[in-house]
Amino acid sequence: MADIFSATVIVATLSSGIRLAVPLLLASLGEAFGQRSGVLNLGVDGIMLLGAFGGYFTTLKTQSPWLGLAVGLGVGLVLGLLSSVISVSLLAEQGISGIGVYLFGLGMSDLLFQKLVGTPLPAASFQKSPIPFLSEIPVVGDLFFNHSIPIYLAFLAIPVSTVIINRTRFGMNIRAVGENPEAADSQGISVTRVRYAAVTIGGILAGAAGAVLAIGLGIFQQNLTNAQGFIAIALVYFGAWRPLGVMAGSLVYGMVSAVVLLLKTRGIIPLGASDLAAMIPAVITVLALVVAARRFRAPTALTKPFIRGG
Repeated sequence: MADIFSATVIVATLSSGIRLAVPLLLASLGEAFGQRSGVLNLGVDGIMLLGAFGGYFTTLKTQSPWLGLAVGLGVGLVLGLLSSVISVSLLAEQGISGIGVYLFGLGMSDLLFQKLVGTPLPAASFQKSPIPFLSEIPVVGDLFFNHSIPIYLAFLAIPVSTVIINRTRFGMNIRAVGENPEAADSQGISVTRVRYAAVTIGGILAGAAGAVLAIGLGIFQQNLTNAQGFIAIALVYFGAWRPLGVMAGSLVYGMVSAVVLLLKTRGIIPLGASDLAAMIPAVITVLALVVAARRFRAPTALTKPFIRGG
């Protein structure tokens, strides 16, 4: 047991936590865009599942993880547009419509898997791409600079998203629509167009999150995400609708998950308590959400449909 406190094990666990955080990071970052525009999409987990199957199946047949990731992005794009039509154009109640998208993704991904694959088969995965020189730094190199390219891109998306939301006209429009759509409309901003764009971005990133998860594991199975999409939604609240906050929440969840996995594999957590232990990251996330919810205010127009002149 003492060896779990060795530098090698600690670095390996933290590195694993970073990898585990990436699907949550992508999904919650995309959901942050949608929520900042006033649209809550509870269908994130369903989009992740279909993106995961699309990415896995494509990789299985072509042996190209990058093509699989592209398909995951495409699946997310289609489902993001579908969510936009339902919530923005048809003005459906966002909570109910989101659950509908989730159930569709859950059922369709399982159906496609049963019909097209049948049994879990290993597929190609992303290879590590150490960053020259940086990866050779003791401890820090293995921890931060010895991952696959999608992981680097996921964390690069944080500063990019921050700049988009806070420093661009598009980001200003998203924030305006999410706070006061009537005022934004009076200034000539198309509320419908902005919300479509934001929700679709969320769908694309959710599809990417699912694909990265499945391709990273090299496998697909029923309900692969294990409700990570709902955790991602909670992390948006935890992160106060800000990319850096979302990243912090994702890393906390990923690190706790990695520690629990380490304790299970070392037999420190008894086999009979493994299911209970698997709940620990989610419980910590909920507790953190309760604390964060008291400190930050959600976008004023969140979940409120916009009817021009209504």
